[in-house]
Amino acid sequence: MQIFLVGGAVRDELLGIPVVDRDWCVVGATPEEMVEKGFKPVGKDFPVFLHPQTGEEYALARTERKTASGYHGFAFNTSPDVTIEEDLSRRDLTINAMARDEQGNIIDPFNGLEDLNDRLLRHVSEAFVEDPVRILRAARFAARFHHLGFSIAPETLERMREIVAAGETDELVPDRVWKETQKALTGRDARVFFENLRACGALAVVYPEIDTLFGIPQPEKWHPEIDTGLHTMMVLDQAEQLSDALDVRFACLVHDLGKGTTDKATLPQHPGHERRSTKLIEKLAKRLPIPRDCRELAMVVAEFHTHCHRAFELRDTTLLKVLERSDAFRRAERFEKFLLACEADARGRTGFEDLPYEQANYLRDVFAAANAVNAGAVAATASGAAIPEAIRQARLAAIRAFRNARETSS
Repeated sequence: MQIFLVGGAVRDELLGIPVVDRDWCVVGATPEEMVEKGFKPVGKDFPVFLHPQTGEEYALARTERKTASGYHGFAFNTSPDVTIEEDLSRRDLTINAMARDEQGNIIDPFNGLEDLNDRLLRHVSEAFVEDPVRILRAARFAARFHHLGFSIAPETLERMREIVAAGETDELVPDRVWKETQKALTGRDARVFFENLRACGALAVVYPEIDTLFGIPQPEKWHPEIDTGLHTMMVLDQAEQLSDALDVRFACLVHDLGKGTTDKATLPQHPGHERRSTKLIEKLAKRLPIPRDCRELAMVVAEFHTHCHRAFELRDTTLLKVLERSDAFRRAERFEKFLLACEADARGRTGFEDLPYEQANYLRDVFAAANAVNAGAVAATASGAAIPEAIRQARLAAIRAFRNARETSS
């Protein structure tokens, strides 16, 4: 039995960045031998075991053969005579196809170290085209390591286009699409993930609502970048600077989906795009396993981001409506996320990146005034069905008083 450290841990060690997870490959062993040594079996499709002390994953070396379309269309061979080189040959990118033996020697049959030094994401073999998930992974790694100068090799991007052309991306499992998207959104330079998916044609398959935005014009006065798809990527950039939260970044990604369905006769204006965006988000959330908090925040941001931008012009009743619909009184933390997403939207425009967003502070003050109302005391003055309206009127009065005081002081 031989044990090798494989994949991302070797890559990250060589890059000099922190190793989060360690995966191990076992050559020359059977499942029975692993169990005898105390390893706990957890693999469904092929033998994977958890170390009895560390809990790290140990997988038997394996080869695979394409038997059907899609992500699950593979047959595996995990016999003890499979070599480490054969196991590495089934991996996606050369920088992920290196191993380190127990003596510290690097096994690199596909020149991954050279590609690591050249900052290239290159496919290991022609088998790359057999698994559509590799499109998502290549795009995600391009985003993750963009700050280090990595890019997808031209020939690998061409293989990604071949996968799309063959219709393999139609077979992608929704869970895996969202999993890779989530990793991209919670990492850095997420826009690179979506840009590479678009470059190979996969974005139109997995996220057609986002792909449609590219080429859609907006008023140059408010959007010097003009292109709605470009604006969306710029908003995503700003979101990364403002928040690490997945729901904030997702809301920024989808806040303008409705602009992709605007009647061409009204372009570059987009009347009613807010409500159309919410409907598209609902459809997207039915297609993919998007977490509830992401969906709910995205719906609020899509519907009310233009309200936030016009906060100083809103009436007292409309200000209260924004607070209520964003559930600010029960979930103040989500209201804050709503404001962050709106700020990212405002700054995600050419020439507006560093401008202050006073609307957010204004709405924070409006909320503070309305939230200072003692709902319990107000409730004691009314009864039954009249209580909610009494509280609402008290909050409305507090907003009005705040605005009057603000206008007087200015």
